[in-house]
Amino acid sequence: MFRRRRRPLLRAAAVGGVAYAAGHHVATKSAEQQYTDEQQNAQISDLQQQQAPPPTYQQPAYQQPAPPPVYQQPAPQVASSGLTNESIAQLKQLGALHESGVLTDAEFEAAKQKILGI
Repeated sequence: MFRRRRRPLLRAAAVGGVAYAAGHHVATKSAEQQYTDEQQNAQISDLQQQQAPPPTYQQPAYQQPAPPPVYQQPAPQVASSGLTNESIAQLKQLGALHESGVLTDAEFEAAKQKILGI
């Protein structure tokens, strides 16, 4: 009797062991296949990137620079006393002559009054 009980138990153990081994084998093969597929996909991706033409640089369209602003100098203002540019130049020349000592104080005053019209 004891032998009869062992056979079904041994048979169940053998069937279970075989099933486990087969399942483990399939799982291992599946994992290996997945790893191989990932490696191939990575290699294909690398090759595609190497074969792709490099990106081209497009220069921006040329735009003419805006012309610099034109600054106009204001017209020389005539002094309110009626002096012209010529009379101012003469007064400066007289002042230089007076400072250098060529003209005396009296001569300087006389020439200045003549230019100013006094």
